[in-house]
Amino acid sequence: MKKILCVVTSNNVKGATGIPTGFWLSELTHPLAKFEAAGFEYALASIKGGKPPIDAVSLDFNDAVNKKFWDDENFQRKFENTLKLYDANPADYDAIFFAGGHGVMWDFPDSAAVDKVTRGIYERGGIVSAVCHGPAALVNVKLSDGSYLVAGKNVTGFTNAEEDEVQGTAIVPFLLADKLNEHGATHHAAANWSNHVEVDGRLVTGQNPASAAAVGEAVVKLLS
Repeated sequence: MKKILCVVTSNNVKGATGIPTGFWLSELTHPLAKFEAAGFEYALASIKGGKPPIDAVSLDFNDAVNKKFWDDENFQRKFENTLKLYDANPADYDAIFFAGGHGVMWDFPDSAAVDKVTRGIYERGGIVSAVCHGPAALVNVKLSDGSYLVAGKNVTGFTNAEEDEVQGTAIVPFLLADKLNEHGATHHAAANWSNHVEVDGRLVTGQNPASAAAVGEAVVKLLS
C-alpha cells in the first residue's frame, strides 16, 4: 500500500506582526480525501511534532470534506500527535505533501528536516508535492549533487498577485513565486484563486486552496 507523508507548519504567528496563523485546513483535507479514495495510507507530520496550529479562518465546516475529517477519530488522533518531521524515515514513504497556510513561510524554508526528508523521498524515486504556500518548503531543498530540487522545473504556488490581494506582501519574509524563480524554477501563475496545478516529472505543485484537491489527484495518478 502506498504511503504519503503529509506535512504542516508548527508556526502560529505571522512574523513580528503578532497576527495568528497556522496551516490551512482544506489544503490538507482535500488532498487527503483523494489519497484515501485511492486506498493510500497517510501520516501527518509537522516541524516540531505534536499538535500543530490551524489558521482559524480556515475552519470552515460548511466544507463537507473538512467536516468529514474533523469528525474522523483517526484523523484527530494523527492531528493531535503529528510526527516530528526530522524523525521521519524517507524510506517509509512513497510521496511527501506540504500543505500551505501562511505559517509555513516562517518555518518551512530553512528547515533541516524539510531538506533531509524531501531529498530522501525524491532521490528514492518518490513524489514531492505541495500546494499554495506549501512550496515554500521546496525553495531551499538541495539534492545530493548540490543543485536545487526546483531548478529547471515548472512549478506554481501562491502568486504575487494573490499575496497582494490578501495584504500579505509586506508581511511575508519573501514572495514565494520570486524565490522559486531565483532558485531556477519557472513559476507559472494563473488567474487569482483559480484551480491550477503544475506537474513536472515527480514534482507536483498547486497554486492556492482551490487547487488542493487537484494536487491530490495528480499525486494519486503518479503513484498509480
